[in-house]
Amino acid sequence: MAIDQIGFIGAGQMARALASGLVKAQLVPAAGIIAADPFPAGREGFSEAVPGAQTTDDNIEAAAAKVLVLSVKPQKMAEVLAGLRDVVTADHLVLSIAAGVTLSQLSEGLGGGPRLVRVMPNTPCLVGKGASGYALGPTATREDAELVGQLMSAVGYTVELEERLLDAVTGLSGSGPAFVYVIIEALSDGGVQMGLPRDVATALAAHTVRGAAEMTVASGEHTGVLRDRVASPGGTTIAGLATLEDGGIRAALIGAVEAATHRAKELGQ
Repeated sequence: MAIDQIGFIGAGQMARALASGLVKAQLVPAAGIIAADPFPAGREGFSEAVPGAQTTDDNIEAAAAKVLVLSVKPQKMAEVLAGLRDVVTADHLVLSIAAGVTLSQLSEGLGGGPRLVRVMPNTPCLVGKGASGYALGPTATREDAELVGQLMSAVGYTVELEERLLDAVTGLSGSGPAFVYVIIEALSDGGVQMGLPRDVATALAAHTVRGAAEMTVASGEHTGVLRDRVASPGGTTIAGLATLEDGGIRAALIGAVEAATHRAKELGQ
């Protein structure tokens, strides 16, 4: 089910990724997208990422769309909500992608009028490979849930969750792409150290990560089972895995997700 118009309050990277992904999935026409941002650079960047979309410096103009995405920094949310309070109504479906900002904070800021959904997407939405979670506000309908699920499924994997789990989604899939880029870069560094050209090493590392991820999704098998199929006794892979464990990679990645989750909670306070 396509929708005619969607508004974005904030035209940053995440808004651009989501809007571009929705256009590519043909769920929203580019001409039906309007993004509001006070900064010319933000509006210009959005126009470049989503050719044919409209931009404005007026949040009220963007709020003419009955599906509205709040994509501003958590620290700016209270100010934005105050400016929209008198124009959003029960006819609006408002999606917030701001980390840490709770449904109750959104409802209080907007006066309890619109139907609310809190969404945590990530930037791979731009290439249709996003991973997101969303939680419904108390007045959101099952039809709203179906629409949000359809919108987010068009740009990747999505799952409906209880709101209490969304900060963990922020820490895992919201911040996770940055963690994976570090892994790809480190694998590439290892290849360069062993004599591979940088471009070849980076391509091999990126495709290796993509292939392993797709095997995990496609097979449905536990990652430990998949790992053991690669690690033959006394072979090269088990030697490398031992080095990773010695370096504490497992604890470091767990800690990264935990730290990002805690920071998401702090941003909403």
